[in-house]
Amino acid sequence: MSAAIIFGMLIALMLTGMPISIALGLTVLTFMFTFTQVPIEAVALKLFTGIERFEIMAIPFFILAGNFLTHGGVARRMIEFARTMIGHWAGGLGIAATMAAALFSAVSGSSPATVVAIGSIMLPAMLSVGYPRRFSAGIIVTGGALGNLIPPSIIMVIYAVSTSGAIYFGPDGQKVSSASVGQLFMAGMVPGMILAFMLSFTTWYRAWKNDYPRIPKATWNERWRAFLDSAWGISLIVLVLGGIYAGWFTPTEAAAMSAVYAFIIEIFIYKDMKLRDVPKVLLASANMSAMILYIVTNAVLFSFLMTSEQIPQTMAAWITGSGINWITFLLLVNLLLLLAGNVMEPSSIVLIMAPILYPIAVKLGIDPVHFGIIIVVNMEIGMCHPPVGLNLFVASGIAKMGMTELSIAVLPWLATLLVFLVLVTYIPELSLWLPRMLGML
Repeated sequence: MSAAIIFGMLIALMLTGMPISIALGLTVLTFMFTFTQVPIEAVALKLFTGIERFEIMAIPFFILAGNFLTHGGVARRMIEFARTMIGHWAGGLGIAATMAAALFSAVSGSSPATVVAIGSIMLPAMLSVGYPRRFSAGIIVTGGALGNLIPPSIIMVIYAVSTSGAIYFGPDGQKVSSASVGQLFMAGMVPGMILAFMLSFTTWYRAWKNDYPRIPKATWNERWRAFLDSAWGISLIVLVLGGIYAGWFTPTEAAAMSAVYAFIIEIFIYKDMKLRDVPKVLLASANMSAMILYIVTNAVLFSFLMTSEQIPQTMAAWITGSGINWITFLLLVNLLLLLAGNVMEPSSIVLIMAPILYPIAVKLGIDPVHFGIIIVVNMEIGMCHPPVGLNLFVASGIAKMGMTELSIAVLPWLATLLVFLVLVTYIPELSLWLPRMLGML
């Protein structure tokens, strides 16, 4: 009954058009004051202590690093490197866009930022050689989704934060630790590369089948120059992931390092930005960070209410008692998250759903890291389909296309994403092999 009342109020408030963060907070306050005896001091304390976690500091730093790189010329250099390597293949420019998106997402951590940075350069280039607008736009939308899966990923940080701090028990009663940001980053590497290959194959096949134009093959000298030109940006990937694995710094410290590194290469090495542009980037990063952290704060309060009412624990006991196995549960989770992606943006979905679904997954013996990657892939797909797909909105402005036409254009790559979701869901080793090999599991 408590769960029905809580979610009923939340859905009713969201249907009024109220921002999700305010709807979360208002739902919690209304339920607590009406149905519980929780003092107001506890609510105020939870609002402040909810974001007093070291891991959360990674979010504004990754956003800042991404904004520095988006406003500068790192994306253009990565695109040129990808173009010289594979641009002469069938659909080569489209594959280069996907590869450049994979590289750029590994330094920005943001899917919309990847769409803007890669799409604004590659879309005109693809149109200029004769690719159809729908084909080009579909590549940009789904290529940007790699920003959620290839580390560093803001969604991974949010998942780690939303599932930490509580004690959960596995199927045999053993205590299960929540997934760390470092484990999730390493777990996203192999699936990210597989997805980049699958999206590229879809692009190649459609271009080969329709005989789209090709561009001349670059010389090895041109490739070498393009690599050297992009090396400073690519080395940021090594700095972040290598530093975390080597133990030089935590993921949060890696985020701060990436922001400083991005500032240095944009201002002093590439010189694509001027010092007078820095306040604008700082302000844009602060605005985005404040928006996400406000959602996090209210979602932590919502999670506190759910836990105090024993709703996740009750659901876990009911599902395990009903005989549902992990295969069926993960199918239901995918359907639920894909449905939620129609009406909510990714960070809100993770913050609301993860604390509820995570205890059930652990109780069924699903690895926390594997479960996190499944959620991240679902969030990627949610950003690429209407009506709330953020990548669609961003790409719509770049491609000058309506949402309906763009939604149709993205269908072949969306089908690829769904096939990939099935693979990641039911082959856990795709996510767990690398962190296990590195001794992180």
